[in-house]
Amino acid sequence: MMNSTANERLLGVAAVLIAAILWGTTGTAATFAPDVSAIAIGAVAMGGGGLMQALLSARRIHRHAGLLRDQWRCLFLGAVAVAIYPLAFYASMRLAGVTMGTVVSIGSAPLLSALIEYRLDGLRLTRRWAIGAGLGLAGVLLLCLAEGSGHVPTGTGSGVVPGVLLGLLAGLSYALYSWTARRLMQGGIAPRAAMGATFGLGGLMLMPVLFITGAPLLASWGNASVGLYMALVPMLLGYLCFGHGLSRIPASTATTITLFEPVVAAVLAVAIVGERLTTMGWAGIVLILACLICISAPFKASTRETTCSIPSSDVAPRSEHDVRKTRVSLR
Repeated sequence: MMNSTANERLLGVAAVLIAAILWGTTGTAATFAPDVSAIAIGAVAMGGGGLMQALLSARRIHRHAGLLRDQWRCLFLGAVAVAIYPLAFYASMRLAGVTMGTVVSIGSAPLLSALIEYRLDGLRLTRRWAIGAGLGLAGVLLLCLAEGSGHVPTGTGSGVVPGVLLGLLAGLSYALYSWTARRLMQGGIAPRAAMGATFGLGGLMLMPVLFITGAPLLASWGNASVGLYMALVPMLLGYLCFGHGLSRIPASTATTITLFEPVVAAVLAVAIVGERLTTMGWAGIVLILACLICISAPFKASTRETTCSIPSSDVAPRSEHDVRKTRVSLR
C-alpha cells in the first residue's frame, strides 16, 4: 500500500515536471515570431490548446456530463481562470519584461495555491513543503536578478508596477484553475474529462481575443508554425501531463514543481537565443533543483496522514464513499 502510494506520487511529480519542461520552451519559441503580439501568442496557445484538449476528451466529457453539470460553478470558475491566465501572463511580460513577468507569475503561484488549499480545503502545510517552496522562490529570485542585471528591457520602467500586478493576477489564476481541476477530479470526474472541460470552456472564452489580435499569425508560415507549436506542444501535451500529475499530487505541490519552468527558459535562452547567465543565475538554478528534490523525494507516510490518488477511470464512482474528499498533507 505504501509503495503503491509512493509510486503514484512519483508518477504525478514526473508528469508535472515534464509539463514544466514543455512550458519552459514557450519564451524561446515566441522569439521566432517577433511580429506577433504577446496577447495573440497567449490566446492561440491557451485557446487553441484548450479546444484541442476538449476535442480529444469529448467522449470522456460526455460520459461525465452529469457530474460536470452538478459542479458547474467549479468548472466555470476554472474556465474563467484559464482565460485570464495567458492574457495576464503575457501582458505582464510585455510591461515588466520577460524575466520579471515570468518570475512573478510562476513564483507567486505555489504560495497562492497553498493559501487557496489552506483556506478552502483545510490542508495543513508541512515543514517540508515550506522548506522546498522557500528554496524554489530563492532560486527564482536569484535567476531573476541574474538575468535582469544584464538585460533591462527598454521602455518598461513605467510599466513595472502594473506588470508585477498582472503577474500576481496570472499567478492567482494559475493557482485557481489548478485547484478547481483537482476539485473536479476529487468529485469523481476523470482527469482527462476535468481538464478537457475546463480548458475547452476557457479556450472558447479566448476565441474573441484571438480573432481580434491573431491576424499576424497568418502573415507567414513562420508565425503560423510558432502558433501551432504553442498550441500543440506546451499547451496541449503540457497540460495533459499536468492533469495527469494533478490527479496524484495536491495542486500546491504541483505548482511548486513548475518552478522548474524558469530554469528551462533560462537554459534555452543561453543555448539558443544567445543570452548569458551569470554565476548568480546558475546558483539560482541549483536552488530550484534543490527545491524539486525536497518536494519530490520519497517519504514515509505517517499513520495520521494519508495521500490519495484521484480515480483515473472514465467511470464515475458509484458511492459516496468513493467521492469523499480526503485530506492530503503536503510534503
